[in-house]
Amino acid sequence: MSETKTNPVAEFNAYRAKMNDKILADKNKVINRIFNLDTNAYAPGALDVKTKELLGLVASAVLRCDDCVRYHLETCYKEGVTKEEMMETLSIGTLIGGTIVIPHLRRAYEFWEALEANAAQE
Repeated sequence: MSETKTNPVAEFNAYRAKMNDKILADKNKVINRIFNLDTNAYAPGALDVKTKELLGLVASAVLRCDDCVRYHLETCYKEGVTKEEMMETLSIGTLIGGTIVIPHLRRAYEFWEALEANAAQE
């Protein structure tokens, strides 16, 4: 019996893109502005993109939003964040959020491993 290997990074990105396209196609003014504001908030400014993404990662961990954690993890990875920097950031989020964040920390660690595995295959 062969085991089908899934790619959690590709699955997450495909689903996110598909649903974002559907949501934005409805042309709801408030939602479109929120999406635009979110995009612009992470653009380079007084803080660089890497720092902003690490801040987004810690906030997402504290708020226990796995989708947001995955998004920020991938962007952090692309921005050259090291595993040590990622873990230190998530340690702050876990400290602030408390032990209820630990299941999200587990899933974040697993997703980071998937990011590393994808990079190794390229």
